[in-house]
Amino acid sequence: MASGAGTSSPSEPPKHTNRLINEKSPYLLQHAHNPVDWYPWGEEAIARARAENKLIFLSVGYSTCHWCHVMEKESFESEEVAEIMNENFINIKVDREERPDIDKLYMTFILLVNGSGGWPMSVWLTPDLAPVTGGTYFPPKDRWGMPGFTTILLKLKIKWATDGQELASTGRSIIEAIKKNVDDKHREEPERVLSAEDKFRQAITIYKRNFDPVWGGSLGAPKFPEVSKLNLIFHSHLQDPRSKTLGVVLNSLDKMAAGGIYDHVFGGFARYSVDKKWHVPHFEKMLYDQGQLLMAYANGYKMTKRQLYLDVADSIFKYISKDLLHPAGGFYSGEDADSLPTWESKDKIEGAFYAWTFAEVRDLLRANVSKFGDIGKVDPVEVFTEHYDIQETGNVEPSSDPHGHLLGKNILIVYGSVQETADKCETTAEVVEGILKVGNELLHEVRDKRPRPHLDTKIICAWNGLILSGLSQLACISDAPNRGDYLMAVTNLVSFIRENLFDVKAQKLLRSCYGDETETAKALELPIYGFIDDYAFLIKGLIDYYRASLDESALRWARELQDIQDQLFWDQTNGAYFYSEANSANVVVRLKEDHDGAEPCGNSVSAYNLLLLGDYFEHAAYHEKAKKLLAYFSNVTPFGYVLPEMMSAMLLDEHGRDMLVVVGPQSLQTTALLDAVRQFYMPGLVIVRLDPSKPDQHLGGKSLESFKMLHDEPTAYLCRNKVCQLPVTDPEKLIEELQAKHVFDYGEYEN
Repeated sequence: MASGAGTSSPSEPPKHTNRLINEKSPYLLQHAHNPVDWYPWGEEAIARARAENKLIFLSVGYSTCHWCHVMEKESFESEEVAEIMNENFINIKVDREERPDIDKLYMTFILLVNGSGGWPMSVWLTPDLAPVTGGTYFPPKDRWGMPGFTTILLKLKIKWATDGQELASTGRSIIEAIKKNVDDKHREEPERVLSAEDKFRQAITIYKRNFDPVWGGSLGAPKFPEVSKLNLIFHSHLQDPRSKTLGVVLNSLDKMAAGGIYDHVFGGFARYSVDKKWHVPHFEKMLYDQGQLLMAYANGYKMTKRQLYLDVADSIFKYISKDLLHPAGGFYSGEDADSLPTWESKDKIEGAFYAWTFAEVRDLLRANVSKFGDIGKVDPVEVFTEHYDIQETGNVEPSSDPHGHLLGKNILIVYGSVQETADKCETTAEVVEGILKVGNELLHEVRDKRPRPHLDTKIICAWNGLILSGLSQLACISDAPNRGDYLMAVTNLVSFIRENLFDVKAQKLLRSCYGDETETAKALELPIYGFIDDYAFLIKGLIDYYRASLDESALRWARELQDIQDQLFWDQTNGAYFYSEANSANVVVRLKEDHDGAEPCGNSVSAYNLLLLGDYFEHAAYHEKAKKLLAYFSNVTPFGYVLPEMMSAMLLDEHGRDMLVVVGPQSLQTTALLDAVRQFYMPGLVIVRLDPSKPDQHLGGKSLESFKMLHDEPTAYLCRNKVCQLPVTDPEKLIEELQAKHVFDYGEYEN
């Protein structure tokens, strides 16, 4: 694992080594050779703080965080700064992806006192773990109107020595305020109780007002994918096609796929763009974004049958399979934004791996002109640079590149269409598509020889659950180009999670395991057990996997995990799920997430899971729990904007779910009936196959007495709210019936 940049040359042993050298988190290992006397989060550090009556400095980040690297280089690698830290504080490093419970608790404090948060997160705690002050990134010395890190350290040293009781009292009052906020937040009666329909209309009104009609996504910059909001807009079209909301989400999918946030060379998406056009990304690629965007583009294809969406989803699959896949089947957390510009460089810069000069592209394409085949007199350089806006002076605006890292460079972006490029270059769309394909393959070969960004080889349960959902939804599309590969990948992933992320003895999920392409995945000796989103995301992934594979063992495991989740996290007094287990060591407040952000919150996904598991197993207790959960959050406002995934679950609760029952043996005709339905976007679809040869082995009471084959042929029953349409034996008839309701005309949107 890489140590902190600049600590020693490769041929010299590190000058410093601290306790983090014994950790497995790539982020913690990055700091193992800092002169700071770092501790991991745990009893040893906290006991020392209490014994020596010292403040704790808590630094929280993650391995692909750009500003975390900056603060490390400026402050944590400084022996002068480290001396102050070591003498006066107990210093703890936390990987926010490994311990999201600690991160969320103290980020709540940062948001309360500062109004905004981010990473690195810097918080000072009393020995009793109560926060007293904090922020995010601090420069080493006073600058930009910000107090320097050294300044804050010295002031807190004096304050703790002279007014320690006051600081401790302040910290305790903050903790009590956070506890009260959790206990009371959803007990307050709103001025007016909105119905589900009112909440839905309110959310759609806000989305329409806030979405960018030109570039998609929310107005302004920076721009994030915000997939939870896109999912609700998909659902809103089914709920009310007259609302004309689908154009909003399709425009967002189009512009993201055209922008620099999308890796045109090989696939996958960066975290966000710094500008409103999706052009210049913050270049880190995170697994949780890939999983959610797989779902979004798969759903876009199901709604429109537009090939672009299927191509983008397939490219995400190829990216994660090549660059993020552990050999045993799990997926790593992500790749850094920063990398070395050349193998001889000493310092990493953001975007070095992805940016191109005009000359690099021109020379590469000209040197390989024979690989483009028969393209007539067309110049592939002209076509490629025209289509991707590659300019001789670079195409990155200075406002999007404040550090000058991309000066004279290009980030590929598409402003027009393939046909428009063909018209400008006086050729055909087929020729353009061929040039773009070969050109990107050439760029990919060259790029793979560059110094790669750092890979975070932590394998997180929750994020692998998102990938399981995304790939499973993609595998439901019968005309997907690599459907068999998707099914194989998700089957391997389920096996990986069962073997490496579930503690059979404790009957609990693990938050993460660790290992790279040369190592077997292993958990920590002192395991960090899963949090609410590890359970919720995996359970949803298993439900989606069952829909694609009809592997009933996966659905039964989902039910087992749901029961474990209920036991560990459900609030018996007020309802809804806590983020962490009761009696978690050194966690002073159990939070409840109530916001769908970069990832949906565990409570939102759990509402969906409870409804569908209740349908599959005809288990009323799940439905009742879902209603209690929705009621607990009912006074969040604006509900559908803050909790779009939960709003979607509420719509399923209010308006019911679809059920497909197919009766028949394993056969091509039975599969054709299943494929006829699961290729459509139906967010609450429950699928059951009844095999006449196994009358006693069916889910949740669905029986051959109620559903029979017609004329001894495989037969499909499509039902809604337990009311079934006439049975169908012809897959094409099923498709015709569903197309009228579920498929949106993309041509209508384009016009």
